[in-house]
Amino acid sequence: MQIKPEQLNAQLKQGLAPIYFVSGDEALLVQEACDAIRAAARQAGCSEREVHHVEGGFDWQGFLQSGDAMSLFADRKLIELRLPTGKPGDAGSKALQAYAERLSEDNILLVISGKLEGSARSSKWYKTLDKAGAVVTVWPMDLKQLPGWAMRRMKEKGLQPSREAVALLVERVEGNLLACAQEIEKLRLLHGTGPVDVDRVAASVADSSRFDIYKLVDGALQGDAVRTTRIVNGLKGEGVEPVLVLWALSREIRAMAGMAFELSQGARGEQVLAKHRVWEKRKPLVRVGLKRHSPAHWQAMLDRCAEIDAMIKGGRAGNVWDELLELSLWLGGIQLHQGVRRAV
Repeated sequence: MQIKPEQLNAQLKQGLAPIYFVSGDEALLVQEACDAIRAAARQAGCSEREVHHVEGGFDWQGFLQSGDAMSLFADRKLIELRLPTGKPGDAGSKALQAYAERLSEDNILLVISGKLEGSARSSKWYKTLDKAGAVVTVWPMDLKQLPGWAMRRMKEKGLQPSREAVALLVERVEGNLLACAQEIEKLRLLHGTGPVDVDRVAASVADSSRFDIYKLVDGALQGDAVRTTRIVNGLKGEGVEPVLVLWALSREIRAMAGMAFELSQGARGEQVLAKHRVWEKRKPLVRVGLKRHSPAHWQAMLDRCAEIDAMIKGGRAGNVWDELLELSLWLGGIQLHQGVRRAV
C-alpha cells in the first residue's frame, strides 16, 4: 500500500499496518514520518523498541527470529530495521520476504532506508513489503513546493506569516528543509505565536542556503541568472573545488550536445529523452534547454569547458570562478563574454 507522507497521519489514525517501509533522501521528512509511526506504535501498546542496523555481515536469521519472538516486557514491540543503502542483498531480500509472509500480531516492523534506486522498487522484496504493509516514499522537494510547505508548517506552529515573510525564509534556506524547520522553531521560541512579517524574518533567520553543484546545473538550465549567480558564489564561498563544478556543468552540456545533435538529425524528442535516461521531473527543464541552443552552441560550450579545465590545471591564464559563472549563465541563454559570441 503506497502512502504519501502527507497521508500518513490519517492512515495511522485508522489503525497500524504490520509493516511500514519509509525511504527517501529528505532526512527531515523521513525522520518525521518515522517519529509519527513510533508515536502511533506506542499508543497501540508497543512499549518495547528493538533497533537493527544493516551492515556488512548482518545477521538476517537473527532478525527473523526477533520477528517471530514475543516481547519480553510489553504486549507488543516495534522492530526498526535501518537499511541505509536500500540494498538488502540476496540474504536480506529473502529474509524480508519471509518476514512479510509470516506476520506476527505482536510486532510492528519499521524499515527505514535512504533513497531507493529504480531497480529496488521493482524487486520482489519491495513488492512483498508493499503488499503486506504501507510504503511511504519521500521525494525531494523542489523550490516551487517549498513556500507552501513552509507556510503550512509555520501555521501548525501557531505563526501567522505574510507571504513576503515566507518568501524571504525560503530564499534564505534554499532547498534545506532541516534548516527551514529549525528557523521556524527559532521564530516561535523568540517571538511566540502570532503574526510574522518580513522584518522579523530578516532579523532572525540566518542564511542557511544549501548550495550544491546539481542545483547549479538546474538553476542554469532554467535561465535564472540571479539564482545561478548566487549558487556559484555560494559554492566558491564554501570552498568547493572548481573541478567538481566544471565536472557537473560539462557532464550536463555534453549530454545536451548529444541530444541536440540527435534531434537535428530527425530523431523524435521523447525517444531522445528516453535514450539519455532523462528523469520525468527534469524533462521540462531539458526541453527548454534544447530549444534555447543549437548543436553548434552546445559544442562551443564544450570547447569552453576544455579551456576552463586548462585554467584549473594551470595551463591557461584566467579567473576560474568568473569563467564558471559565465559558462553557467551561458547555459541559461545569457552571454556576457564577447568571445562567446565570436565562438558561435
